Amino acid sequence: MIEIERKFLVLSDDFINEAFAKKRIVQAYLNSNPERTVRIRIKEEKGFLTIKGKGNATGTTRLEWETEIPLQDAEKLLTICESGTIDKIRHEVKVGNHMYEVDVFAGENEGLIVAEIELQSEDEIFKKPSWLGKEVTNDERFYNAYLSVKPFKSW
Repeated sequence: MIEIERKFLVLSDDFINEAFAKKRIVQAYLNSNPERTVRIRIKEEKGFLTIKGKGNATGTTRLEWETEIPLQDAEKLLTICESGTIDKIRHEVKVGNHMYEVDVFAGENEGLIVAEIELQSEDEIFKKPSWLGKEVTNDERFYNAYLSVKPFKSW
């Protein structure tokens, strides 16, 4: 239930040729309060309910709880979410012993590409591919909950 994750901007689309999978994700928030976000997500043909706690001082570690829910329930819950929907294509890229999830945003966040890597500890060493740019782990502007309210195109 503890998520340790680092987030980076992406410099080029070179990751596309390295991706072994890609999925469309649509998500919105029942609650976007930074203390505890409650998210509804549809990933391909599956629905998910996720609750995330506030991150630690570095933004790297936080509580995350997720469960799969019926697709029809997720679709209904999306209709009562706060305004602002995130639409993105997630590319999964294996680099060394880790997997990067590279999100290419669409809609009001088009032009933004962010890579995330989940780790076992905050100080774990991992390979950084050439397409990986500046780290934005602790920059709330790159959190999906923030992007749903203040989209990238409005910056």
